[in-house]
Amino acid sequence: MTIRDRYLAAKELYAAIGVDTDAAIAKLKEIPVSLHCWQGDDVIGFDHDGPLTGGIQTTGNYPGKARTPEELMADMEQAIRLMPGKKKLNVHACYAIFEEGEHVDRDKIEPKHFAKWVEFAKARNMGIDFNPTFFSHPKVKDGLTLTSPDEETRKFWVEHGKACIRISEYFAKETGVPCVMNIWIGDGYKDIPADRLGPRMRYKKSLEAILSEPFDRNLVKPCVESKVFGIGVEAYTAGSAEFTLTFAATHEGCLPLMDNGHYHPTEVVSDKIPALLCYFPEIALHITRGIRWDSDHVVLFDDETKEMAKEIVRCGGLDRVYMALDYFDASINRIAAWAVGFRSWQKALLSAMCTPNDTLKKLQDENRLTELMILQEELKTYPIGDVWAEYCEQCGVPGGMDWFSEIEKYEKEVLVKRG
Repeated sequence: MTIRDRYLAAKELYAAIGVDTDAAIAKLKEIPVSLHCWQGDDVIGFDHDGPLTGGIQTTGNYPGKARTPEELMADMEQAIRLMPGKKKLNVHACYAIFEEGEHVDRDKIEPKHFAKWVEFAKARNMGIDFNPTFFSHPKVKDGLTLTSPDEETRKFWVEHGKACIRISEYFAKETGVPCVMNIWIGDGYKDIPADRLGPRMRYKKSLEAILSEPFDRNLVKPCVESKVFGIGVEAYTAGSAEFTLTFAATHEGCLPLMDNGHYHPTEVVSDKIPALLCYFPEIALHITRGIRWDSDHVVLFDDETKEMAKEIVRCGGLDRVYMALDYFDASINRIAAWAVGFRSWQKALLSAMCTPNDTLKKLQDENRLTELMILQEELKTYPIGDVWAEYCEQCGVPGGMDWFSEIEKYEKEVLVKRG
């Protein structure tokens, strides 16, 4: 059977339970997912020569890491060709691109330092999301930035945040797509602190100072992201879930951003999505895969990934949730990591859109819980793979494992020659 034949058979099966697979495919083509540039170079960036610091870590030494803006963009282009669906570009501030002989510190970065990223995005009809970089910098004093008791340190990082708002607005105006600007800091302590309140009050004041920078709220979507702990800050992080969520709820125009690797291991973001959608017009996600203490493994088509996608779809959140990938793995081919993660999230969204959510809700509301369980179990073996293959075909990208041969070819011809 051809891909089309298999799809038509699957389409008929799904239609029998009230699912229009053609409509699901058409809708998914228009849902943007933000692709993070930092997978390609292990979160190093171009504005410093030092190692990755600030409570995060990349492990592995697979050959072929991007070393220049040109290499990183070429690698992203290769990955994008293997991904179905609509993309946005996600950039960290440390990826500023300076002309030869030019360099400014992070508090002085300007839109012109990201013009090449805009050129890259516009050529591919992509919007851009942005992130201030509050790590890997000598002005991270004693492991602290926006929470530092040192006023000069805080002022430097507040100015960095303001500069990033201006750059975010530039991105939105240039691409015609709103820019999600996410604020995450790794500030915290390795052991039990004597003062938990003080750093958080300083963080609150610093965030308010950053957001005092004028910007068009239709163009820039500022977010605050939490984390339960980081490497070297195991006992306390100022930007806890309670802090960031409350800040977003009490500051108009600020969105909560949930990274599903930034919570206690028994917590699931899939349950938090509908809770937040009760109160926030819009929310943001960083989609990753946590394993034990590490939050940044490549996204797979696993249970929690599928559950998050289900909740977005069944809650009518496709137009209310800003979705971005966030992981960095240096132990495998970095381009394959990009492609696997993006394709996995696309599969999860497609699977959720091919679920008879109205029928399942009706069974729950009518307390027909036996039938609900049976139907949910039956759906697990429905031929979503055949719908996925058709989706890839329509998007002009390889389905199945055929795309990996292109990765192998690129590795042999390009990556291994980087030394």
